[in-house]
Amino acid sequence: MPIQDPFVIVGAGLGGAQAAETLREEGFDGPVVLVGAEPERPYERPPLSKQYLLGTAGRDSAFVHDAAWYAEHDVDLRTGVRATRLDPAAHRVVLDTGEELAYARLLLATGASARRLPVPGEDLEGVRYLRTLADADRLTADLADGGRQLVIVGAGWIGLEVAAAARSHDNAVTVVEPQPTPLHAVLGQRMGEVFAHLHRQHGVDLFTDTTVREIRGADGRIASVVTDRHAGLPADLVVVGVGALPNVQLAAAAGLEVDNGVVTDHALRASAPDVFAAGDVAASFRPLYGRHVRVEHWANALHGGPAAARSMLGQDVTYDRVPYFFTDQYELGMEYSGLAGSGDTVVCRGNPDDGAFIAFWMADGRVTAGMNVNVWDVTAPIQQLIRSRRQVQPARLADPDTPLELLAG
Repeated sequence: MPIQDPFVIVGAGLGGAQAAETLREEGFDGPVVLVGAEPERPYERPPLSKQYLLGTAGRDSAFVHDAAWYAEHDVDLRTGVRATRLDPAAHRVVLDTGEELAYARLLLATGASARRLPVPGEDLEGVRYLRTLADADRLTADLADGGRQLVIVGAGWIGLEVAAAARSHDNAVTVVEPQPTPLHAVLGQRMGEVFAHLHRQHGVDLFTDTTVREIRGADGRIASVVTDRHAGLPADLVVVGVGALPNVQLAAAAGLEVDNGVVTDHALRASAPDVFAAGDVAASFRPLYGRHVRVEHWANALHGGPAAARSMLGQDVTYDRVPYFFTDQYELGMEYSGLAGSGDTVVCRGNPDDGAFIAFWMADGRVTAGMNVNVWDVTAPIQQLIRSRRQVQPARLADPDTPLELLAG
C-alpha cells in the first residue's frame, strides 16, 4: 500500500490537541503531525489568568494531555516549530526547520496573539502581556510576593482577571480603560458597572473614559504611565490587555479567504480544498446567526477542534454552538452564553446588588444572550432560550418563580 500523507495540524493549543485526540478516537490510524510554535506541549489558556496566576493550581494543571500521551497515541508532536509557508495547490506546508510536509488534510489552529499597545515606552522592561504560558510564568513570579504597584491597561477579561489575582497577592492595582465601563463592548453599560463596582470594592483604582498616552521609565525600566487625565500613574509593572488578533498570516499569504480570521463554512472548511480552521483563528459560518462569527474563548477551541477533526474525516458536520465563556474574579463566578448586540435590552432575574443574579439580553422579544452570576446549572436552559428564538415576555424572564426550562420550551 502507498504511504499515506499525514493529517497535519498547525497550532498546538487546546483546539489542535483536541483535534488530534478526536482523530484517534474516531478511528483514524494514519499519520498525524501536530506543529506548535511554542516550546510547550499543548495547554489550556484559562488557568494562565485564573488558577495558576492566583496560586491555587500548579503549572501542570494547564496541560491538555500528559507528556506521554502523544507518543502513546502515535501523534507526531513538533514543539518550538513554526509553519512559515502554505501551498494549498501542492498540499504542502513549509516549516522553519526547512522541512516540507505533504498533507492529505490540514487544520489551521494557529490561535491569536496579544494586541500590542501602540504608545511610546511599550518596549520598556516591566511591560507585560498575558497570552502564553511563558507570559504567565513571568507574571506569576512578578506578583506572587505582593507589594508591587501594577497598572493594567484595558478592563477586558484578561485585565480584570489579572487585577483580581494581583489583589489576592496584596499588590496595588490601577486599571485604565478608554470605555465608559469595564467589558463595555461585551456587556454594555449596566452590566459593566457590576464589574466596576466589584473591583473598586476590592481596592482597585479604576479609571474609565481614560486613554494611555505614554509609558515612562528610567534606565530602561518603567516608572509611570501617562494618560489623557494623569501626568503619571506610578508603576513598577504594566500589564497590557487590549485584545487579541487572529494569527492569519500563514493563511493570508497562501491566498485563503481571510476576514477577521480564516473564513470557513459551517463545517469549518476553509476556502482551499482539504484545509480547515478552528479555534480563535476561525471565522466560521454559524447558521444560528446567519453570518460568520469568530470567538476567542476556551469553549470554542474545546469544541471546535473535535468538530474540525470530524469534518477532516468526511463526516457530516455543522458547527453551530452557542458561544460560551466564563470568568472568576474574587467571589464572583460568571458564565455567559450567546452574542448580545449593542442595542439589546437587559432584563435581570434577581438583583445585581445582591451578588447572585441572571441577566438576559433581548432584541425583538427574543433572548440573544444570558449571563448567570453566582447562579449555577442554568447554562443549558439559557442556551436553549437563545437557540429557540422564542418570543418571551420580559416579566416572565425576570420572575424567579418561572422555570427557565418552561420558557425555553
